[in-house]
Amino acid sequence: MIEDKNQQRTPLSELGEFGLIDHLTKHFEVKHKSTIKGIGDDAAVLDFKSKQIVLTTDMLVENVHFDLSYMPLKHLGYKSVMVNLSDVYAMNANATQITVSIAVSNRFPVEALEELYSGIQTAAAVYGVDVIGGDTTSSTTGLIISVTAVGEVATDDVVYRSGAKPNDLLVVTGDLGGAYMGLQILEREKEVFKVNPQNQPDLDMYTYIIERQLKPEARKDIVKLLKDLEVKPTSMIDISDGLSSEIIHLCKHSDVGVELYENKIPLDPQVISTCEEFDIDSTTVALNGGEDYELLMTVSQDDYPKIKANPNLSVIGFITEKSSGMHLVTRAEAKIPIVAKGWNALNNQE
Repeated sequence: MIEDKNQQRTPLSELGEFGLIDHLTKHFEVKHKSTIKGIGDDAAVLDFKSKQIVLTTDMLVENVHFDLSYMPLKHLGYKSVMVNLSDVYAMNANATQITVSIAVSNRFPVEALEELYSGIQTAAAVYGVDVIGGDTTSSTTGLIISVTAVGEVATDDVVYRSGAKPNDLLVVTGDLGGAYMGLQILEREKEVFKVNPQNQPDLDMYTYIIERQLKPEARKDIVKLLKDLEVKPTSMIDISDGLSSEIIHLCKHSDVGVELYENKIPLDPQVISTCEEFDIDSTTVALNGGEDYELLMTVSQDDYPKIKANPNLSVIGFITEKSSGMHLVTRAEAKIPIVAKGWNALNNQE
């Protein structure tokens, strides 16, 4: 794809902070009755009446969490919303509002930020959330995005990390490892491009895993699915840092152990074939890759008949007493202690 070198570039200084906010958010619409006042005053005003409020925030930093050499700004805007909505859905809640704050250097023109906010607007429209505020400021180190998400949940429906009980089933949505392998493809093609800038990558055979990395989807559908199935998980967490890390979080918060079965971990065929191409073990990728934004939960054995035939849910193990420890049961039926080797932002600095 040939880039147009004559694109219009409007400096940020031309609009100023408040003019920029007005410009980037003028098309955002309010959908929720709980949004009394959104953008345009000193603070947003929300009214949730009898519901409990869940609140979560995440920060994405250029060259730590994303690389703009292969992450389009529109996709980045979309993904920054997904990262936060996933945490809301992990509480068995419905996401209703978000705020978006950015720190940006003057190497970004207004048009670049329009792309970023276009992705944010698309995510808000698809997932039915109101953008109700935020902030913009200058940065000397590239682009930083901070999104805060608000959600609502009935008191009886909220699910924490701390409710897992021995004999509960360990259940995961979707499939795992795709986002990490998509990242490996993008990093490889980046290195090829450095050597030969005329080279155009052929990524058709990696479409699914690249989309898992560049345009992940939060599992809003699972909250509704569980309600329709009349299943309330005993504990739940989203898979942002890798399956092993999230299992350890659940076990530590719930004071239990776990048996995870290697042959039950759901893997897409494209993940398996790409792992073979890179000579990487697919189980290691699923355990430690991260950024899948699937939901990991524990479910009472009594609810097994309700979930067993559902294609969105895979039973991958069961909860044990804490004294039994946390183990991966391999295909050869050996037991290996589960350790966290997933993404840690504080240990992944360049």
